[in-house]
Amino acid sequence: MALGNIDAVSLAVFLVLFAIFAFFGFWASRWRRGDLSRIDEWGLGGRKLGWLLVWFLMGADLYTAYTFIAVPSAMLTVGSLYFFAVPYVAWAFGIALLTMPRLWTVSRNKGYVTAADFVKDRFDSRWLAIAIALTGVVAELPYIALQIVGMQAVLAPMIAGVTGVVSKSVSDIALIIAFIVLAAFTFTSGLRGAALTGVMKDILIWITVLAVIIIVPLSYGGFATAFSNALHNSGTVNLELNHAKGSILYGYLSPKLIPAYFSLSLGSAFALYLYPHAINGSLSSEDKEKLKLGTSLLPIYGVGLALLALFGVLIYAVPAALNSVLKLGAGTFVVPSLIAYTMPDWFIGLAYLAIFIGGLVPAAIMAIGVANLLVRNVIKEFKQLQPRTEANLAKIISTVFKFLALGFVFLVPASYAIQLQLLGGILITQTLPAIFLGLYTNKLNGKATLAGWAIGIISSLALVIEANAKFGVIKTSLYATPVGPLYIALLALGINLVVSVIGSAIAYGMGWRPSQKVKAEEITKEL
Repeated sequence: MALGNIDAVSLAVFLVLFAIFAFFGFWASRWRRGDLSRIDEWGLGGRKLGWLLVWFLMGADLYTAYTFIAVPSAMLTVGSLYFFAVPYVAWAFGIALLTMPRLWTVSRNKGYVTAADFVKDRFDSRWLAIAIALTGVVAELPYIALQIVGMQAVLAPMIAGVTGVVSKSVSDIALIIAFIVLAAFTFTSGLRGAALTGVMKDILIWITVLAVIIIVPLSYGGFATAFSNALHNSGTVNLELNHAKGSILYGYLSPKLIPAYFSLSLGSAFALYLYPHAINGSLSSEDKEKLKLGTSLLPIYGVGLALLALFGVLIYAVPAALNSVLKLGAGTFVVPSLIAYTMPDWFIGLAYLAIFIGGLVPAAIMAIGVANLLVRNVIKEFKQLQPRTEANLAKIISTVFKFLALGFVFLVPASYAIQLQLLGGILITQTLPAIFLGLYTNKLNGKATLAGWAIGIISSLALVIEANAKFGVIKTSLYATPVGPLYIALLALGINLVVSVIGSAIAYGMGWRPSQKVKAEEITKEL
């Protein structure tokens, strides 16, 4: 089964660049040497990353393999609603500038490695810290699994293009080998390996996005042709890929979906920097000012994301690529097919490798973030650990977690990972009062905030179940309300906040006073 211009040259470029990627991953243990038997050196890169590396590292968190696959796919199969990703990332970076420098400062002053470390002292509650840590772990597993789904979306056409057959077994073996390499250099290099490979990954991603968004419109009639073809063919695409009737709107958003668009943007913006990998990357900065500079430049990635979303419409200008997506029966092949039918063979190898390692680098950062949480805020709460044991245990858990995510993808349909990631985003938002509000006030009571978290989690699950009752599985993260469909994360967060605030007011009236373990000056300035 030939697929576009993919051939042996494409595969050769892919393999050579992967070898370079692996070299950087292992060599990183020698870069800015530190005692990797300490968890802050292994898991936070020794807090030595400058503004440019912070920019690349956080960009690696944003431009993941699944982002590269999912955003254009959603644009093609659902329409303009999924352009919400553009304001979402813009708002998320604003939220990051308000919260991450404060978290970095108190973490440096108090020796914290995770956000849950801060929560434990701020609220004087180890159970709240454990709850925050476990929420992060649960939310991160399907997130890593989705990176693997994105990687599969380029492996399948690469193998099919070179061999002429679609071979799942070959694809699975390739994934296992790639994860063995990833696990090995993450074990030895920690976050340093993710940072250096993230630079290579982001450079290749930018080359891919800019080349496609410039060359394809110039060669195939531009976006005028794409939108014209979309107007006439979107009904067919909808029928082929969604099994539903009617056309898809690309040029404008239905007024009925405006509440959904706004709430998805805002809720996703709140969630992004609550994920362990985003916090972990922020805490790796060398100082607060460099973190601010690196974060303030991240909207450049938002521009790239907007261009990437347009791939879901641009594919209409290339009939062969669109037919390939319809034949394969999944919107996840939008970008791989668009590249395969429009770019030269050597560039296909480069672009596919960019997307492939776009899954590996975030997977490394996510696994490190999860390992830090489990060791520091769960295991260590019940068993005293020496620094070397703490770091070694984090390395082992990081490795296990990567292969747990890989096994998850192998054992269950990809749609399950997608569905659970929707739920993960809703759940992680319930940690906002403890983390974000805790950075600005000590007036929230630990028990009340824990109760708010619990009610937020329960209401999240209840709303998701009710919203998806007619599907039988998780297909939507929106809940119908009198003002229109709203993102469930925001609805549950509202309930969470009400319980936390009212509960704290009651506790204060009964004589409770805030903990003094974290002083205001430890959050606002370096000591």
